[in-house]
Amino acid sequence: MSAVGVVLSGGGARGAYEAGVLSYVFGDLARAHPISRLALVSGSSVGAINGAFLAAMAGDPAAGIASLEQTWANLELPHVLRFGVRQATELHRVLLGGNKASGLFDARPLARVVGQQIPWKLLRRNIRSGVLRAFIVSATDVSTGRPTIFVDRAPGVRVPGGLAPMARVRRERIGPHHVLASAAIPIIFPPVQVGPNLYCDGGLRLNTPMAPAIHLGVRKLFVVGVSSPIHSTHLPALGPGRFPGASFLLGKIMNAFLLDHLNSDLDELARINNYIEDGCAVYGKDFIERINQESAKRGEPARQIVRALAVRPTVDLGRVASEHLRRNRARFGRVLGRAFLRLLDVGEGADADLASYLLFDGDFARRLMDLGRADARALAPEILEFLTPAPSEASIIPDS
Repeated sequence: MSAVGVVLSGGGARGAYEAGVLSYVFGDLARAHPISRLALVSGSSVGAINGAFLAAMAGDPAAGIASLEQTWANLELPHVLRFGVRQATELHRVLLGGNKASGLFDARPLARVVGQQIPWKLLRRNIRSGVLRAFIVSATDVSTGRPTIFVDRAPGVRVPGGLAPMARVRRERIGPHHVLASAAIPIIFPPVQVGPNLYCDGGLRLNTPMAPAIHLGVRKLFVVGVSSPIHSTHLPALGPGRFPGASFLLGKIMNAFLLDHLNSDLDELARINNYIEDGCAVYGKDFIERINQESAKRGEPARQIVRALAVRPTVDLGRVASEHLRRNRARFGRVLGRAFLRLLDVGEGADADLASYLLFDGDFARRLMDLGRADARALAPEILEFLTPAPSEASIIPDS
């Protein structure tokens, strides 16, 4: 298959960066050049939300991304992170559990965005007609901690197999509740029930779901991440004499869970590609066929060279969040209260990692979208080379 799969990472409010990258690729770039058609979309956490917009508009991605950008730009932080009397009275459930799913914040505003803004009927039509081979969403089973991969596939498309032993694949007609389950950051938002089980953020175990796309036969993956490949070091995270508090540590823990997987996944993919290429160079072009014959005897999937191109922030988004908070201290203080502002703007270092996940604010989103567009524009030659369709391949034709 020469068409491309799009894989979107999780990262809370950092997902606005993904919207900016997609805007450039499926907007500016696609209007000027034909690019490969979408084979599938795979996303986790906020990447599942962004991916649902893209999957629903797979036949006209530019229109879907324009709607996605507008949704991000219209966000208002007090509406998404609503904390009222109801949340205050249920704090004991967040800490101690109980007979009702609870989180620090009211998830209903986010549920309205996902339920009302994403054109779910178009997504169903795209899957049913085969315009899109599959839409994949990862989540984490609360009771077992196992990654669960929800797969909504076109007729005749097989369910991906050969994944990690702990991963569970479920064939589903994906809807708003699957996406909300994938995006339910633990403690911040309540877990979401899908069938008999509760699920939370897919990024805890499978933040950039490349493997399911590979096992569905896609050979080109366009990946958008929300962490820098190499964190900048020109400013220390903590100043001299400063010691981390809970908010600072929570931000770093979320980085470890949600952001640090992509580098290792890309390294592993490059290692496997190098192994296959070395084998072909030494033993001939039938090397892949011969090892796949042996793999088939064990019931394992065939191995193929898979190319991936990743776009990631060239600046630390935690530091962008810190700067945004300081510039808007007065505005956030009025609408959120000083206590909540202190939780976000920890004041212990040059970055605000926790805030970068929770700043569902239109102004912050616009800044991240601008960064995403700029980073994608800087990689335009590589992206165009990667996404230019082969002569026999269908493409997304630019508007005349």
